[in-house]
Amino acid sequence: MQRLDWHSLEKMNGSYVSDDLRTRHDDAIWRIRWGRDWIHLYLLLEFQSSVDRFMPVRVHTYTGLLYQDLIRRKRLEDSHQKLPFILPVVLYNGEPRWRAPIHVRNLILPGPAEFAGLQPEQAFLLLDQGAFDLDQLASMRNLVAALFRLEQHRIFAEVPEVLNDLIDWLRPPELAGLRHSFVAWLRRRLPQWMPGVTIPQLLDLQEIQEMTRNSAQEWKDMHHQVGLREGLEQGLAQGIERGVEQGSTAEARNILLRQLRRRFGEVPAEIETRLNGASREQLEDWIDRVYEVETVAAVFD
Repeated sequence: MQRLDWHSLEKMNGSYVSDDLRTRHDDAIWRIRWGRDWIHLYLLLEFQSSVDRFMPVRVHTYTGLLYQDLIRRKRLEDSHQKLPFILPVVLYNGEPRWRAPIHVRNLILPGPAEFAGLQPEQAFLLLDQGAFDLDQLASMRNLVAALFRLEQHRIFAEVPEVLNDLIDWLRPPELAGLRHSFVAWLRRRLPQWMPGVTIPQLLDLQEIQEMTRNSAQEWKDMHHQVGLREGLEQGLAQGIERGVEQGSTAEARNILLRQLRRRFGEVPAEIETRLNGASREQLEDWIDRVYEVETVAAVFD
């Protein structure tokens, strides 16, 4: 990867028509020069929000269509008319972890050994956002890590913290285009993170960071006030403390459920029942164990 010339990154045609006349669109295809020989490496990016068992077949098809397009447009680089390398990357941001095959051979029925070498050989690089440890990502000065942290934030208060890092990293004038891309992406995502909130025509990252920070503080204050009101309605001084405690316990329960689903998929009903009866201290202990064990049952051992 150190030999890749990122300054040569160039977006390519991303629409192909297969022989059966059905148009296929992949999300983004780029080419980039590599090493002294200026070998072209084509990056084929596919964005997924749901698990697709037959994703290797789609990637295999896109690869063939890309090669056909290069041949048709006479874009082969060397005198021997060799095809370039292709790096297929699937960026997945769905809730359950990806358990489907990443290699097309895992989708083909077994057969005679003589035919093995005649079958398609295609795999893709999977980037499963939810499988990354958010605390580890937070220690990286990396734009992709920041993007993953925004996508997978545990509580909304983490969003302005990440945006503060992006403002610092994207400050140089030559990164203005990248700043604009982040702003455009955030405008699409904020309505999902802030339901019921009117998103103004924000112009830059600083304005977005200020708005999200204010909203996070308002929600925190409101959450605190709800806890106080519930306690006061009980008519006892200790009810105030209990109301606040219930609020923080519910927040811990929601964080644990989200982590369990990211790590292990759907959570059995009996475990959700167990969480509903757990104390905040117990919930926090289980939160710390999610990424230390291999099964959902082991979290609670």
